[in-house]
Formats: sequence, C-alpha cells, structure tokens
Amino acid sequence: MTDDTEDKKPPKLTLVQKRAIDASVEISLSPPEDIAYQHTVFCQTCLPYRNPGDEVREWRRQQGRALMLIEAGQAYDPERQDYVKVGLPYGPKARLILAHLNAEALKQGSPMVAVEDSFTAFVRRIQDPFKAGRSPTGPEIRKFKDQLVCLSSATIRLAVNVDNRMLQVNSQIVGAFELWSGKDEHQRMPWPATIQLSSDYFASLKKHAVPLDERALAALAHSAMGLDIYTWLAQRLHRVPPNRPQFVPWISLKAQFGQGYDRMDNFRRVFLQTLRLVHGQYQTARFELSAKGMTLFHSLPPVPPRGFVVNNPVKS
Repeated sequence: MTDDTEDKKPPKLTLVQKRAIDASVEISLSPPEDIAYQHTVFCQTCLPYRNPGDEVREWRRQQGRALMLIEAGQAYDPERQDYVKVGLPYGPKARLILAHLNAEALKQGSPMVAVEDSFTAFVRRIQDPFKAGRSPTGPEIRKFKDQLVCLSSATIRLAVNVDNRMLQVNSQIVGAFELWSGKDEHQRMPWPATIQLSSDYFASLKKHAVPLDERALAALAHSAMGLDIYTWLAQRLHRVPPNRPQFVPWISLKAQFGQGYDRMDNFRRVFLQTLRLVHGQYQTARFELSAKGMTLFHSLPPVPPRGFVVNNPVKS
C-alpha cells in the first residue's frame, strides 16, 4: 500500500506570511532602527478600512472617550483652475502615510515635511523591509500618493481623554501642502511635494505620539485591521497598571475594530486571526482571550525606551 502522505510537501508560504515570519524573527533579535509614530487618538479610533465611496463625505468614530470626525476635502486642480472633491482617506496606506509624516516631522523637529525626499524611500522600506531588491512599482506609488492627497485635504477633528483631561484638536492635520507641477496621466490630482502639519496637530503630536516599530508596520501593511490592533496595543498595554488588568468585552472590541461586520462570529474569527499576526510583531504584548472578551495585562511597549533592548518575548 502506498502512503499518500509521503510525497506531500508543506504549503508554500505567501509573501505576506513570509514577511510576517521574517519580521517577527528580526524584531525578537534586534531593536528597531526605523521608528514611526502615531497620534494617540489614531491609536484608539480608526480610519475607514475600505473606500466608503465618493458620495460619503464624513466619517465619525467613537471609542470610549475618544472621538474622531473626518470630513473629506477638496484640492485645487491647476488644469481645471478650480477645486475638485477628493475622497476620504482609508485603508492601510492612509495609516502608513500618517505614521510616516508624524515620524518625519518629529525627527526634524518641524511641522514641514519634504515629501519628495522621504516618501519614495519610506514606501520602499514598507514594500521591501528586508532589502530583497524589490522596488515599488509605479501603480503602488500612485496608490500611496492618492491617499496622501486625500489625507492632506481632509479636515480631521480629534478629541480624547488623556490623564483625566480632554484633549481636542480642531483643525486639518495638514495645514498646507505644495503641489508638484507635474501630473501623471493616471491620477486625478497632482501630488503634494511638501506637507506642513497644522500647528495645533504638531503641538499635540509632540506630547502624544506613540512610537511604533516600522518593521511591524511593514509586516502588517496589507491589513488595516492589523495596523489598528497593533497601534491600539502599543499605546494601551504599557499604561495598564501592573496589578490591575483591564477587561475589554467582545462587544467593545467589535465596536472598535468590527466595521463592516454585522455578525459577531464573523468578526471574532477575523479578529483572532489578525491578532495572532499582530502578536508575532509585538511579542511582549500580554493578554488573555475568553468567551467573554479580552483581558489586557501590563506589557513592555513594542519600541523599548532608548538604551533598553528586549530579546526575550513574553508569552501571553
């Protein structure tokens, strides 16, 4: 009798799976070289996962005491010599762009970010985090830059309770942006060449920026939910009191991360799959799951304090 299992080979890893494994190993062995940042409010509230449609001009999300309101904007089109409507920022790319703009502004100590000098290099690091020689394609760059225009044009109002005080930013995140004079035939609008974060947002960011490992962002770059779970855990777990775990019921997790899911069982299945991927990139995250929800325990942050290296992951 022939053993049918003899010639069976393990399934070939997808690019996403391989990238996640490689990132997990590297994160466990060495501290991050490239650090991105997200505002604490964006760690608690979420942009749209998918394109809500050109007709949708407003997006409102509330999680606990954090509230975000985004209004789609308009950008000047030199060819039409008029303003044209652009859509709401959405998906993984909008999240990655915002983390990059935050990092560049904080690194330079200035709200002015020269996108031309940094943007393509950032996309290359995200698309090819292990320097395999793969450069981003033109269509990939265009998708990022289209989201950059949407993000630059949107008005985003943020409000959150921080240390029992209400923090509110009531302005556009991007206060001004300069357009490239050239225009690609496949895009609707010129792309910003220089971004200037609004003074209110930049001042708030300097006080409330959450550091993130760019290698983890690259591993999760395909998943808006994955990026949201990672940034949420990054800003929350190290704030959990060491002797007082915090419980989050499934209904609250679904309210925060379950946009587009009507049924709880469907949401839980996808959330658990995504959480496993996130935990591979944030190995010091400590939590427990049950039929009732998720218990969070005090954990080291994914980007350790300067001079402190974590090599031994803590199991949840």
